[in-house]
Amino acid sequence: MPEVYTVKVEEGRLATDGKPSVGPVYRSIYAKDGLLEVPSDFKSPWDFFRDSVKRNPNNNMLGRRQKTESKLGSYTWLTYQDVYDAAMKMGSAIRSRGVNPGDRCGIYGSNCPEWIIAMEACNSCAVSYVPLYDTLGPNAVEFIINHAEVSIAFVQEKKIPSVLSCLAQCSSNLKTIVSFGSVSTTQKKEAEGHGASCFSWGEFLQLGCLDWDLPSKKKTDICTIMYTSGTTGDPKGVVIKNEAFMAEVLSVDHIIMLTDRVAGEDDVYFSFLPLAHVYDQIMETYCISKGSSIGFWQGDVRFLLEDIQELKPTIFCGVPRVFDRIYAGIKSKVSSAGPLQSTLFQCAYNYKLKYLEKGLPQHKAAPLFDRLVFDKTKLALGGRVRILLSGAAPLPRHVEEFMRVTSGSTLSQGYGLTESCAGCFTAIGDVYSMTGTVGVPMTTIEARLESVPEMGYDALSNVPRGEICLRGNTLFSGYHKREDLTKEVMVDGWFHTGDIGEWQSNGAMKIIDRKKNIFKLSQGEYIAVENIENKYLQCPLIASIWVYGNSFESFLVAVVVPERKAIEDWAKEHNLTDDFKSLCDNLKARKHILDELNSTGQKHQKYSA
Repeated sequence: MPEVYTVKVEEGRLATDGKPSVGPVYRSIYAKDGLLEVPSDFKSPWDFFRDSVKRNPNNNMLGRRQKTESKLGSYTWLTYQDVYDAAMKMGSAIRSRGVNPGDRCGIYGSNCPEWIIAMEACNSCAVSYVPLYDTLGPNAVEFIINHAEVSIAFVQEKKIPSVLSCLAQCSSNLKTIVSFGSVSTTQKKEAEGHGASCFSWGEFLQLGCLDWDLPSKKKTDICTIMYTSGTTGDPKGVVIKNEAFMAEVLSVDHIIMLTDRVAGEDDVYFSFLPLAHVYDQIMETYCISKGSSIGFWQGDVRFLLEDIQELKPTIFCGVPRVFDRIYAGIKSKVSSAGPLQSTLFQCAYNYKLKYLEKGLPQHKAAPLFDRLVFDKTKLALGGRVRILLSGAAPLPRHVEEFMRVTSGSTLSQGYGLTESCAGCFTAIGDVYSMTGTVGVPMTTIEARLESVPEMGYDALSNVPRGEICLRGNTLFSGYHKREDLTKEVMVDGWFHTGDIGEWQSNGAMKIIDRKKNIFKLSQGEYIAVENIENKYLQCPLIASIWVYGNSFESFLVAVVVPERKAIEDWAKEHNLTDDFKSLCDNLKARKHILDELNSTGQKHQKYSA
């Protein structure tokens, strides 16, 4: 394998006319002769699905665990043909409600087969789908429906009341609500009172047919509008066209084909990262394009690992917090197995790590220890995972190293934004020297650094550092109805990410900071807030933390989300029967969390909470 994984395609330039200096432009070595483009015969993501159905009509496509009165059973499956027929009927029903190509359809709910069927139904009739979710604020759903002019929405059964509650403010746009499951007579009447119609999933399916003329599609059609939080103000609608979405899916396939083994009909993907975000949409569309199976979690983080054990996926996309839980679980089992087992594990770990560091691929670094020791540890993810991907936030180096050694799988950490249609950088899974980095540009993207003199970052120094800027075929087409915000981040054809990166000697990128994410407290002290957040996140009692400060105060404040299982376990030890919500208000529980945070802060020489 090459020692440097990027090629320079354009020189940098010095600062001029008030503009900061910029570093050279780089591409992935796998795109040295030109960026990957979408073939002319592909017009829409619907093409991926349609072609896959032709190749794999009887293959399992979408699965969920069967519920019985007492417990959850094994996964039951819809085939590619089952899903195609449902999507075709739903697409026909959408058209019957007066929804035309280019109109917007909302999708609101947790990951499940209905989410994907609704998405493919929109793709079938060239309707742009708009994920709805309430984590952007209390009025986010209402805002998105009106801002995107959503005329029809597919909604998870338990989310129907929240949509009905804002219908009075959205009735000029939203005319049709389709439940993922059933709807009550009362809900139907409430919708009708605002001039809208509400259907159960089965009822809406009956409105459609299999035999109808699908509209023509273009690469320049809007595939989806995905709303993301702004630092201030209302959510921003990121416009992604068919061409960008398809290019990202093809780039995932391209990079895996060149560096690993592409997904196939025997692969199984575990769906738990929110489909409302582009990261999981891209990965599931990739799996669909290859005829793979997608199994959904049951939607409860407490049973996440149980679902994984039942499904036994081969491809797993996670986020650092999940990998951290797996890391802690394996470490705990090893330490409780006794001194002999612990010693054997550490010997095997050190041996394999040594050969990974020397550049040996995963399957050749320590095959004997893989069979004797690591075949057991890889059972944490079901025992069959061969591709691990991590994104959304930086993966701690010690966790990444541990997963590379013990999982029996390649691991790629990536970096991306909604505006870059998910991943724009990816580490090469079997290249250990990329540990701690987000790897090289995807084969659809060029990247450069722009100096940020006020933060001391120079894109032209011996160790180039600066704001990561992107140009290529998988970028968004602007913010919906917000040209002003688009112009702020798109300058001379380059998208400015706001993240500070550092090029490594092997061509990989390392994220080191966030532009303007420094607070100056009232005493003149500068605070790099992400640094503090990352240290406190090592406290096992918390799931997430947000730290804030400004120049008018001498101290920082933080909002902390407790780790549910850890707090519930603590409650059991202390004979408390409160539910999770009550525990968050419990003074003893809060003191326990605060004490642990202070202990973590002191351990890492940070501030007391």
